[in-house]
Amino acid sequence: MSNQHKHPTISFRISDAERKQIEARILASGMMKKDYFVRSCIYNRICVVGKKETIYPLVQTVNALYLQLLEMQKVFTSSDRNIDTLPSSDEINKLQTECTNMLTAIIDLLDGAKYLWEGDRHEQ
Repeated sequence: MSNQHKHPTISFRISDAERKQIEARILASGMMKKDYFVRSCIYNRICVVGKKETIYPLVQTVNALYLQLLEMQKVFTSSDRNIDTLPSSDEINKLQTECTNMLTAIIDLLDGAKYLWEGDRHEQ
């Protein structure tokens, strides 16, 4: 058994009322509890509640990601590049997965918060 590798566990505390609501939804879905939680976390829309200041750290993260991507583009398209300065295929695949996951999360968060700035656009 010591050679078995288990996936990480995610846990959180909820009230009795929240537990009853969640269990009712799980029962209605017909899914196993694990599958319900995983799908809920990954596929449900994220609603951001707050002010524009709440979103600003996300904007900073997107900007930092943008700058990293620009730097990578320079390396890939540079005329003086050589094989030693380019990342390996494994590094590129890992970076692509990380960027895709981060971008998807940021886009989902910003999509849930766009009411914060769309209202300003309509008022002008």
